[in-house]
Amino acid sequence: MRTDRRSLLKGLVAATAVSATPALARPRKTAAADAVGLLYDATKCIGCKTCVVACKEEAGLPADTRANRIYDAPDGLNEYTKNVIQLYKGDGEYSYVKKQCMHCIDPACVGACMLGALKKGDYGVVSYNADTCIGCRYCEVACPFNVPKFEWTKSTPKIVKCELCKERLAKGLQPACTTVCPAKAVIFGKRAELLKEAHDRIEKHPKQYYPKVYGEEELGGTQVLYLSHVPFEKLGFRFDDKRAVPDVQQSIQHGVYQGFAAPIALYAVLGAVIFRNRKHSDEDQEN
Repeated sequence: MRTDRRSLLKGLVAATAVSATPALARPRKTAAADAVGLLYDATKCIGCKTCVVACKEEAGLPADTRANRIYDAPDGLNEYTKNVIQLYKGDGEYSYVKKQCMHCIDPACVGACMLGALKKGDYGVVSYNADTCIGCRYCEVACPFNVPKFEWTKSTPKIVKCELCKERLAKGLQPACTTVCPAKAVIFGKRAELLKEAHDRIEKHPKQYYPKVYGEEELGGTQVLYLSHVPFEKLGFRFDDKRAVPDVQQSIQHGVYQGFAAPIALYAVLGAVIFRNRKHSDEDQEN
């Protein structure tokens, strides 16, 4: 038995040595040339929630009356709400903020989905295919922006998230939310053009804006961009890391499971130990 344990320990050391081999760097993903998105300017938003209503009408979602039985009053994204306006108030200042899927350039949800129910589609939109979803909810866990929501109240639940009105985009139309905003607080366009517009606004009105375009580089970049007059962490955007979630995740995985060498080595050692034990057991029975 000591020999078997010694063999197992040697195998574990060998497997660890293999896993310690430097992993190949994962190439950073960039936005597609035709990538579209949204630019939300918190300094322009009046909190009317017209975009929320238009989104629900377009998506055919029911009203969320759980918090208030009289009218639709979602306090965040949920199975009834793909787009929501929230209020930040504190330190003698306040701001509205629009929340929906960020359509990340390198999405954590896509990287986490085992069967490809979530993927980057036309124009860089992160789309969802209910037919291949098994309801594991890994996308919920993986998303750093807490966007995908599971339909807990249905017998055949799906994941609910903004898909940037992809059916409207296919017809040459804009997303519903950008067509109804009376203050033009949220606008639609190609990501590159929206990014330029955002920097132009900051340059022309430096005292009006916090000097940053959120989503330009954060977590690998997003196709929904933000301008604000308060620091973004106050609006709920607490991630400043420029590396995408799948980049960090897969770098670690590749280091541990590079080429599946480590688990194969471990299983080989365990198999050998089991075989040896069985062989010794058979010999003892024969004697």
